[in-house]
Amino acid sequence: MGETRKAPPRAVGESVLLIAVPEAEPVVGGVRERYDTAAAEGIPAHLTVLYPFLPAGRIDAEVLAALHELFAEYRPFALRFAEFGRFPGALWLAPQPDGPVRELTAAVAARWPEAPPYGGAFDDPVPHLTVAQGQEERTYDGIEREFADRLPFQAQVAEVRLLVFDGAWQRLAVFPLGGGSRSGSGHRTRGAGFR
Repeated sequence: MGETRKAPPRAVGESVLLIAVPEAEPVVGGVRERYDTAAAEGIPAHLTVLYPFLPAGRIDAEVLAALHELFAEYRPFALRFAEFGRFPGALWLAPQPDGPVRELTAAVAARWPEAPPYGGAFDDPVPHLTVAQGQEERTYDGIEREFADRLPFQAQVAEVRLLVFDGAWQRLAVFPLGGGSRSGSGHRTRGAGFR
């Protein structure tokens, strides 16, 4: 189909908050390994909540506790992946609905305004699961044709992971979504709190 793209250099100390989507691996894992630089760096199929997050040197017990508390306010949710989308230079899967992911991103960005999504490069970041990047359009066309019959698939979201780059991506923490007061759909509900 095309040539594998090399991963861009990462800065030691970068961090990312993401939702791992293991349900995507049987569907597009092999393609990601070949055409997605994040897969080559050891990052699983995922939806980005916030990248870049704080530098690793700023992530202390207080930040970890605040993240734990923030994510505990949101209930676990389900997503459906039924169609591909494209950005210039990237092929991705669209989560449906995307509102719960947008809400998590907005909540983290509001709590840490010094860490806007994608460094502030986009006014309205679109939640997406990258399948391939840096390829020619005909490569994306071929991937879509090859994998269309594997869609849709469902994913359950129950946690957010914090990864830090120290020469390789390492999982620093996992934050369970709790039974808090936010449903992840924009509606306030009464919940039992985090347990």
